[in-house]
Amino acid sequence: MNHDNEFETIIESFIKDNVGIDEHFISDKLSQHLKQNLLNLHDKNQLIAAGTGNDNKLSHDTEVRSDLIYWLDRKHENEHEDDFFDQIDDFVKYLNRSCFAGITGYEFHYSLYEIGSFYQKHLDQFKNNTNRKYSMISYLNEDWQEKDGGELLIYQNYNNKKINPTQGKTVFFKSNELQHEVLVTQKRRMSVTGWLKRG
Repeated sequence: MNHDNEFETIIESFIKDNVGIDEHFISDKLSQHLKQNLLNLHDKNQLIAAGTGNDNKLSHDTEVRSDLIYWLDRKHENEHEDDFFDQIDDFVKYLNRSCFAGITGYEFHYSLYEIGSFYQKHLDQFKNNTNRKYSMISYLNEDWQEKDGGELLIYQNYNNKKINPTQGKTVFFKSNELQHEVLVTQKRRMSVTGWLKRG
């Protein structure tokens, strides 16, 4: 399947406003499959509490971050995760070709926020590792309403963005530049979240 239109949409909006957004980056069909896979993993107690920091600086503080995660990996041999990775591979090629981004790898995990969960204001780049160049979040939430909360709030000078986590939408921005937070959700909130890396 050719996704060039979606790729161009997200890159053009990123160039214009430092935050790339495409409402239909992930198809409804793939979103539903990924959502069901996430829920199945949750039912099997496969998700773990998310932390902040990395390596020996990893910490778990539910006053900062209270979501659950599960890392995606082709070794799982899950056809829907592989379909997602195939699309990311194509996007990385497109991004490198059109923007000379130099991306050489990536990492993604499922993220699940139960009611009352949040993630306080932060940057996505570690202090001791600058490999993460771009953050990408693809949402899996059908029929999301404003009253459900859980928005992604991205801080920019004079132009903060509050983004609803609606199904199929993908958000893309530089990991080391834009602070952001996940506001308290009033409904179970799901996504595939990750980073495009260089070096």
